[in-house]
Amino acid sequence: MKKDLTVWNKIKRPVEYRLVVPLKRSVQDPVILARGVLVGMMWAMTPLVGIQMTTVLITWMIAKKLNWSFSLPIAIAFTWVTNVFTMVPVYYVFYVTGKLMMGDWHNITGWESVKNIVETTFFGDYTMWESIVLFSKMLLKDWGLAMALGCIPWSIGSGWISYRWSLKFLRLWQEKRSKAAEKRHYWRSTLSKVIHPKQTLQQVKQNHQKKKRKKKNGKKRFVNYSRH
Repeated sequence: MKKDLTVWNKIKRPVEYRLVVPLKRSVQDPVILARGVLVGMMWAMTPLVGIQMTTVLITWMIAKKLNWSFSLPIAIAFTWVTNVFTMVPVYYVFYVTGKLMMGDWHNITGWESVKNIVETTFFGDYTMWESIVLFSKMLLKDWGLAMALGCIPWSIGSGWISYRWSLKFLRLWQEKRSKAAEKRHYWRSTLSKVIHPKQTLQQVKQNHQKKKRKKKNGKKRFVNYSRH
């Protein structure tokens, strides 16, 4: 159980840092940010690992001319949901989905053949980029049509779900942030009436002690006069 939690924390930290934190820090309109998540996730769920950021940039340029804006940095960040480490299982899911959509479920290539392709490309004498290109070529040759077809429902579905989730999350977060800002403003304005803005905490303490001494001296004088 502890090992599972450790693995989850290792996955959760980079995901939160790369995806959730930029959303929280941004001051853009929630709709613009949510559109960025939509575009990023739609391109992430395609068999185009390695050129997804380029496709997002092209989409942003076209969308800008059509007056449909979205956050480019957020969209680029969300393309990294699929990467070198996740592309193999994700591509296989696309392939199987495509085969099922085509009604050709009897000729689905097994996971063993995928492992052989991975061993041939990623464990050979190639650079990382060469391995990705070679792996993609081999898959497109054998699985091209099935993968291209199978990624469509995943791309549309993940994009729509991500848009709805991020829009709701951002609106709640910005509402929470605005309430916190109002609360800080209230306390600052309240304290500014009590404490002069140019006074330091030490000066406030000294003034408070002076007032106490004055009260004590006033009481002593009152006692002395009452005796006479």
